[in-house]
Amino acid sequence: MRAPIALVGIGKIARDQHVPALAASPDWALAATVSRHGRVEGVDAFERMVAFLAARPDVGAVSLALPPQPRFAHAEAALKAGRHVMLEKPPGQTLAEVHALERLARERGLTLYATWHSRMGKGVAAARDWLAGRAIRGGRITWMEDVRHWHPGQDWVFEPGGMGVFDPGINALSVLTAILPEPVHLIEADLDVPANRQTPIAARLLFTGGIAMELDWLFPGEPLWDIEIETDGGTLLLREGGNRLFVNGEEQEGSAEGEYPALYRRFAELVRAGECEVDLSPMVHVADALTLGRRRVVDRFDF
Repeated sequence: MRAPIALVGIGKIARDQHVPALAASPDWALAATVSRHGRVEGVDAFERMVAFLAARPDVGAVSLALPPQPRFAHAEAALKAGRHVMLEKPPGQTLAEVHALERLARERGLTLYATWHSRMGKGVAAARDWLAGRAIRGGRITWMEDVRHWHPGQDWVFEPGGMGVFDPGINALSVLTAILPEPVHLIEADLDVPANRQTPIAARLLFTGGIAMELDWLFPGEPLWDIEIETDGGTLLLREGGNRLFVNGEEQEGSAEGEYPALYRRFAELVRAGECEVDLSPMVHVADALTLGRRRVVDRFDF
C-alpha cells in the first residue's frame, strides 16, 4: 500500500520533479500540499503548515520543496508533530539548523532525510566504484547554466540563505563528495557578487588534490554540468549533472532510475528502517567558500 505524503512548497522544482516522481512512486501517494500559491489538482490543499498538521494526522511524512530560508520552521513543526521529513537540497540555510533538525528527529525516533538529487544521477554510483582505490591526480568541475531559465524571477536565490550560484553548484559538490575515495577541503575561492545582490552569481574554487571548480550563472544556451577527475588509471568524466559517465573516453552503462524517483525510494527505505540520513559535506564546502572567498563586486543583476 502506498503511504500518504504531503508536499510543502509547490513551485518550479515541485512541479517539474517532485509531483511526477510521487505520481509514479510505488511507495508514496501525494495526499496533501502546503503552499500559499501553488496547488496540485485533485489533492487536498492547505496554505499554512499548522493547518495541514492539525487537519491531516493520517499523513505521516512530509517532503519540503520550498526555498531554504523558511524551511527550518516547517521541518521543525513537522517533526514536533511526529511526521517523517524529507528535505530538498540544500537542506537548510545553515549547518547549525540542520544539525538541530537531526537531533530533534533522532530524539523522537523519526526519519530526517537530507536529499542530494544529483547523487542519484545515473552515472554517479559507477563513478564512485571506478574511483575506489585509485590515486587522484587532479580534477576540474565546470558547472554553468542560465539562472533566468532555472530560477525565473526567484529573487530568494540572491537573498541571504539562498546561496546564489551555489544553489546549483552544491549539486556538483554533492557528487564530488560522493565519488572521491578520500575527502578534500577548500583552499581558496573567488566570488563574483552583483552590486545589488547578497549572494554570488559566479565563483572559482580550488580544493586540495588539485581539483578546481568554476561556477557561472549567466551561461547562455545548454548548461554545462561536468566533473572530470584525473587518476593513476586514466580520466573519469561525468557529464549532464552525473547522468553520463565516461572512462578514458568510453561511455559506461549506468543506472536506469531517475533522480527524484530514486530519492523517494530511498526515503521510503529510511522510514521503514527507522533511520536518518543527513550528510552535510556538500554544504560544508559552500560554507567554507563563503568564509574564505574573496568577494568582487560585479554588474547589477535583474531578472
